Amino acid sequence: MLSSNLSLTTLSTTANKFNLNKGKNMQRRNFLTLGAVAAASAVAAPALQAIDYRTEKPNAWTAKNVDDALKALYGKTLADAKEAHVTVKTPDVASNGGAVPVDMTCDVDCESFVLLEDVNPESCVIVFAQNDVTVPKNSVKIKMKKSGSVYAVAKGKDGNLYYAKKTLEVALGGCEG
Repeated sequence: MLSSNLSLTTLSTTANKFNLNKGKNMQRRNFLTLGAVAAASAVAAPALQAIDYRTEKPNAWTAKNVDDALKALYGKTLADAKEAHVTVKTPDVASNGGAVPVDMTCDVDCESFVLLEDVNPESCVIVFAQNDVTVPKNSVKIKMKKSGSVYAVAKGKDGNLYYAKKTLEVALGGCEG
């Protein structure tokens, strides 16, 4: 059955746009192909939903330090977390604080994965919602105004927090305007 957002008229219009109506057999094949794609999209969509942490946990984005951000997100601080199962990689010296590459991974099943830093005015950088089909392996580029530390923190499905910390030097600040 087709998704409620996708009607037969839409499929037919799409087929006409791509000049798929070359013959009755071809029209039927293309219609079935488009229908299969629409059905697959309707099934996959719930697994790919994102959580808007900015609206659900607004205090995390204004927190001035790592512990306050974690408290706003999870109700726990770094002291409650275990330094295990998470890795965070950055260059030892970032030549440009405006684009510091950060790779973070986790080897346990987790609900969410957050990147924090301790030098900018707000500590929380990004939160990745995880589910059964996502892999907790992410790469981002962040801004850091000066040398400091980044923290990758995962909330495991067991309710525990796991983290890794990496301290780096920033040669040229990235948040100066």
